[in-house]
Amino acid sequence: MVRRHEPTDQEWELLAPLIPRAATGRPRVEDRRVINGMVYKIRTGISWRDLPERYGAWKTVYTRFRRYALDGVFTRALQQIQAQADATGDIDWLVQIDSTIVRAHQHAAATGRKGGGTGRNEPDDHALGRSRGGLTTKIHLACDGKGRPLAILVTPGQRHDSVCARPLLERIRVPRARTGRPRCRPDQVIADKAHSSRSFRAYLRKRGIAHTIPEKTDQRRHRLRRGCHGGRPPGFDRETYRRRNTIERCFNRLKGFRGIATRYEKTATSYEAAVTLASFLLWARSV
Repeated sequence: MVRRHEPTDQEWELLAPLIPRAATGRPRVEDRRVINGMVYKIRTGISWRDLPERYGAWKTVYTRFRRYALDGVFTRALQQIQAQADATGDIDWLVQIDSTIVRAHQHAAATGRKGGGTGRNEPDDHALGRSRGGLTTKIHLACDGKGRPLAILVTPGQRHDSVCARPLLERIRVPRARTGRPRCRPDQVIADKAHSSRSFRAYLRKRGIAHTIPEKTDQRRHRLRRGCHGGRPPGFDRETYRRRNTIERCFNRLKGFRGIATRYEKTATSYEAAVTLASFLLWARSV
């Protein structure tokens, strides 16, 4: 019986083949039971210690989640389901990028290690930023034209979008179904004014990626002030830009997971793994 906040049978069938299994050793807790506990945790936002007993020992669920986060299990699962969709032509490569701010709970700040990471990919700041609103984390997201996540980047809340736009696009890697290099280049990119920088536009032109990004008022004024030396205005298609609301709806679905809408995880690695698992579930509902 599938309970509330647990993956359906269809979602589990997509995820089960991607869960690593040890060939030797003592019998372990059933994989589906543990994954159900992970999903329940990020859907409800409860503490690991408060997991219902039907998922087994909370420490077992947490240890398995942490191990999967460090090994990139959920990232590979997300890429695999993207590859299946791309093989059938189901991905709309009109890619949209944006970011959203997430408040960090006070428990997320107690990492216990000052100035040091807790894993090989863990940043020193644990992707926690301090502003007038308190501790925050920013989720940078690239989604396809159907509002499904393609790439995720977690940074401190004060990090500007234009700084993270290039690293975010470079995280798009959709494996081919059979052979060949992963697809990394969108057909077109849609972004808001926060991504309107000369360097980012030059990067997109160098890669041959069409883009629809509105020009900032001060940039337009500076270009006009320089006269003929200011260059031509960047192209902008209003009809295409209207589709940018798709990524806002994607954020809305992701923040339906209470463990995503508020950050409770202490490390950036664990929080990004939680966002990736939620993204996989969004994909599993659409394929």
